[in-house]
Amino acid sequence: MAEELIPFTKDGYQALQDELHRLKQVDRPKVIQEIAEARSHGDLSENAEYHAARERQGFIEGRIAELEGNLSRANIIDFSGDSAANSQVRFGAFVTVQDEATGDKKTFRVVGDLEADIQKNKISVSSPIARALLGKKIDDMIEVNAPKGSVEYVITEIRY
Repeated sequence: MAEELIPFTKDGYQALQDELHRLKQVDRPKVIQEIAEARSHGDLSENAEYHAARERQGFIEGRIAELEGNLSRANIIDFSGDSAANSQVRFGAFVTVQDEATGDKKTFRVVGDLEADIQKNKISVSSPIARALLGKKIDDMIEVNAPKGSVEYVITEIRY
């Protein structure tokens, strides 16, 4: 059974590659040095520095394995050069919507599940709002069921 591909924007893929590079080239050698230094202090059974460094090493190695697995299944999706795609919301789009009731505007980017970060206005392609946005065009209205009730938005801008 083939493993499922993971959708990424170019930026999201690059961010994971950068993190992997940092972990392998900076963090891993640093923690190995910390372990060696802590070992030189003698009795390991009561050496808190040694145990903390080993714990950090376990986290780093686990994260490296996770990143390598995700990157090996990456499917980079980029519609930025496709002028036809710019007329509708697709994966990777920056979408500005206006709340019909309040007039408030928000800009989201539709990204893969592993890239989603609501603090940075990056919404998962599998989220309710992204599913409502996909395939829509400027001036289309969408309705999203939010915890505070149904919210209607009008798409005011789409860019890649």
